[in-house]
Amino acid sequence: MAETGETATINVKGYSMRPFLEHLRDRVVLKPVEPGEIRLHDVVLAEIYKGVYVLHRVIAINGDDLTLMGDGNIRGTEHCQRKDVCGVAIKLLRPNGHYIDTSDANYQRRVRHWLRLLPVRRWLLFFYKLTI
Repeated sequence: MAETGETATINVKGYSMRPFLEHLRDRVVLKPVEPGEIRLHDVVLAEIYKGVYVLHRVIAINGDDLTLMGDGNIRGTEHCQRKDVCGVAIKLLRPNGHYIDTSDANYQRRVRHWLRLLPVRRWLLFFYKLTI
């Protein structure tokens, strides 16, 4: 993807991005990104160890160092460099054809609210799991 400059669509595996992305249900459209274009709260595909990739949200930027965390995680973070980011999510695709543009103001607002709810995320995720 990065070599050709094209977008790529990947299937979501795992539960770490709940409630925004669901395991084996959703897909994500990624676009290549220059290291300087990575912004706080972007969802990125990054290589955190040799051959180990995660699709998580950027929660802190310190120069070239990024701190990542899944939306469905209640603790624990990953760290990587800007150069380790393979792509940034531009669309979240649902099986019914609906999609969410990650630059949409409503989506951005929901992300900011969710990030502020980290202290009670454990309970919110518990109730979310009961509803799906």
